[in-house]
Amino acid sequence: MTPQADDELAALVEALQASLGEVRAKSARLEQALTEARDQQAATGEILRVISRSPADLHPVLETVAASAARLCESIDAAIYRPDGDRLLLVARHGAMPGGTLGEFSLPLVRGTASGRALLDGLTVHVADLSAADAEFPESVESARGHGVRAILCVPLMRGSSPVGVISLRRTEPELFTQRQVTLLETFADQAVIAIENARLLGELQARNADLTEALEQQTATSEILRVISSSPTDLQPVLDAVAESAARLCSATDANIFRVQDQSILLVASRGDIPSPPLRTRTIDRGSVTGRAIVDRRTIHVHDLAEESKSEYPISRAAQQQISHRTTLATPLLREGVALGAILIRRLEVRPFSEKQIKLLETFADQAVIAIENVRLFTELEARNGELRVALEQQTATGEVLKAISRSTVDLQPVLEILVENATRLAGAEGALIARSDGEAFRFLAEYGASPEFSEFWRLNVIRPGHASVIGRAASERRTVHIVDVLPIPSGSSTRPSRSRGTEPC
Repeated sequence: MTPQADDELAALVEALQASLGEVRAKSARLEQALTEARDQQAATGEILRVISRSPADLHPVLETVAASAARLCESIDAAIYRPDGDRLLLVARHGAMPGGTLGEFSLPLVRGTASGRALLDGLTVHVADLSAADAEFPESVESARGHGVRAILCVPLMRGSSPVGVISLRRTEPELFTQRQVTLLETFADQAVIAIENARLLGELQARNADLTEALEQQTATSEILRVISSSPTDLQPVLDAVAESAARLCSATDANIFRVQDQSILLVASRGDIPSPPLRTRTIDRGSVTGRAIVDRRTIHVHDLAEESKSEYPISRAAQQQISHRTTLATPLLREGVALGAILIRRLEVRPFSEKQIKLLETFADQAVIAIENVRLFTELEARNGELRVALEQQTATGEVLKAISRSTVDLQPVLEILVENATRLAGAEGALIARSDGEAFRFLAEYGASPEFSEFWRLNVIRPGHASVIGRAASERRTVHIVDVLPIPSGSSTRPSRSRGTEPC
C-alpha cells in the first residue's frame, strides 16, 4: 500500500472515530434527556396520584411537589410559601438545609426577599449569588448568609393573574440553575396550583354541600314542627316535644329543655337529651340562672364555660353545674310581642361554644314554639267562644220552642211543661229533670224527662211536703236556687259514700 493510501486510510479512521464519538456523545445526551424526561414524568405521575388520593388535603401534594423539585432540579432544598396577610407562610419543604416549622415559620411579604418579589411581581426571580445582591434583596441576603445560601430560584404559583404562593429552590454554590431546571420548576409550580385550586374547589363544594344538608335538615325539622302544629292545634305538648328534639339534634347539644312562665315561676314542659331532668320541674324566675336571665332580660344568653363563671354571676346554674358537670350553656327566650312566655335551654357536657348559626337556629326554634303556644291559645279561645255561641243558640232555640208550644197550646199547660223539662235536661247536661207544683200542702208531679220508671212511680205515690226536708221544698221555702253536689251523706269514719240504687229517695 502506498504512503498516500495509508494517509487516506488513517484520515478515514480518524473521521470515523470522531463521528463515533459524536454519536456516543449525542447518544449519551439523548439517554440523559430520556432519563430526565422519565424522571419528570414519574414525578408528575406521583404528584397526580397524590392529588387523586388526597383531593381535599393539600399538604401531602405540596410536600410531594417540594421533594420532586428539590431532587430533579438538583437543589439543596425546596420550600413552598402561601400568602398570609403581610407574610409568606411556610406550608411545605424538603431538603437538608435547616428550615422553620410548617405553618409557623414565615417571611415578610416584601420585594426585599426573592420569594416576596416573585409573588408580588408574578414573575420568576433567579439569582446566581445572593451574597452579591445586598441592595436588591436585603432581607434575603441577611438570611442567606446565616445558612450559607448563594443561588436562589423562586417561581410564583399563579392562578390566572393572581399569585397564590411561591416555590423556592436554594443552593450553596454561586451558580445559576439551568434553563431546563427553571422550566421544570415552573411546571411543578403549575402542578402545585392545580392541587391548590382542586383543594379549594373541593372545599367549597363540601362546604356548599354541608350548607345544603344543614338547610335541608332545618327545613325538614321546621316542616315536622309545622306538621305537628297542624295535627295538634289544641295540644301543645307534641309540638314542644318536637321542638326540643330538633333543637338538641340540629344544634349538636347534649340536651334541650323548654320552660314556660307560670305566675312568677318557670315550669319544665319538654326535655330531650342525655342529661337527667332536674328533680324540681318548677322554680322561681331568677337572674341567677342562665334560663332565668334569658327570660328576665328577654335576650339570648350564651355561657361558653359555666364552670369558669364566678359563683356570684350564675349562682343557681353554677350549683346545678357542680352536680351535672355540664359546661357550655345557651338559653333563648320565647317572646311574644316583647313578653317572655318561657325559654329554651340547650347544654353541652364539654367546653364547645355554640356557633352563630346554631344560636340563630335556636332562636328560630323559639319562634316556632311561640307560634305553637299562640296557636293553641287562639284555638282554645275560639273553641270557648264557639261553645258560648253554641250554648246561646241552643238556649235561644229552646226558648223559641217553648214560645211556639205556648202559642199552640193556649189552654193546655202540659205540652209546654214537657217541652220545658226536656230542654232543661238537654241544656244543663243532666240525666233527667222534673217539674212539680205546690198546692199549699204538698208538691204535685206535673212533668218529667229522663227519669227511670221507678223514680217516676215514686213521685206519683209519695207526697213531698214544703220545708227543708227535700231540695224542692227548700228551694220553694227559701225562694232561691239550691245546688247540692252530692245528696248522699258521708258515713262517720268513712271517706267514701255508700252506694244506692237510683230513684230510692226524693231529691
